[in-house]
Amino acid sequence: MKQKKPIVALIYDYDGTLSPGNMQEFGFIQAVGKTADEFWRMSDSIAIGQDATNVLSYMKLMFDEARRNGIKLRREDFERFGQNIELFAGVREWFGLINRYGESHGVKVEHYINSSGLKEIIEGSPIAREFKHVFAGAFIYDENGEAVWPGVAVDYTAKTQFLFKISKGIFSARDNKQVNESMAEDKKRIPFSQMIYFGDGDTDVPCMKIVGMFGGHSIAVFDPDNERKRATAAKLKRQGRVTFAVPAVYTAESPAYRVVTAIIDKIKADWELSRLSK
Repeated sequence: MKQKKPIVALIYDYDGTLSPGNMQEFGFIQAVGKTADEFWRMSDSIAIGQDATNVLSYMKLMFDEARRNGIKLRREDFERFGQNIELFAGVREWFGLINRYGESHGVKVEHYINSSGLKEIIEGSPIAREFKHVFAGAFIYDENGEAVWPGVAVDYTAKTQFLFKISKGIFSARDNKQVNESMAEDKKRIPFSQMIYFGDGDTDVPCMKIVGMFGGHSIAVFDPDNERKRATAAKLKRQGRVTFAVPAVYTAESPAYRVVTAIIDKIKADWELSRLSK
């Protein structure tokens, strides 16, 4: 059955996009007695020394440091660490703002996370209920509910597969069959042209590029208090990776709000024109 209104997917990286830091820095790293610099230096050392991916390296370090400090890593423990995540200005109110705009303009808005962080921590964060689905790293748990092994590790290329799953309405990290099946563009639940991708750095480039290539919109956001992040966003725009570079401020007066609402207007207009042509 044809949809009565277009669905617009807003897809966010998390660290550096919705939050000014890495999610491990708001409780976990302190709990194992490290500073953020120490923890990430140790993680990089594992990755370089073993020629391993950065994501699997930090997951192993979390596991090892928790065990060394007598800290159990259960789902509820991760969620507790997520409760204290710092968010950029306006983030808590952003989802309601955009949802109301979409509803008043004949568009259904859905929000997704596509992150190299940890799903369990994100699910404990103050904004967890705002997302249709969270695609992120995760652990495997034993019969006692304790983390024993990485279950999903999401690096910058793995993130691209989740775009195709969102497009087809697949919400399983495990699935590798349906996502690869051929599907006509007009049969997809959310065509790429109805996606808006938010990211802050080089690890988002493949997703930004794919969304843009297929007619969607990519936005680079940056911490307004961080000149290095501002320069990165400007570089992404200059290189054509994104169309827009805006401060990571999510209020009704922000450039982000003006850009996103304008994109929503364009998506709705394109959808109406497509219906008329048929």
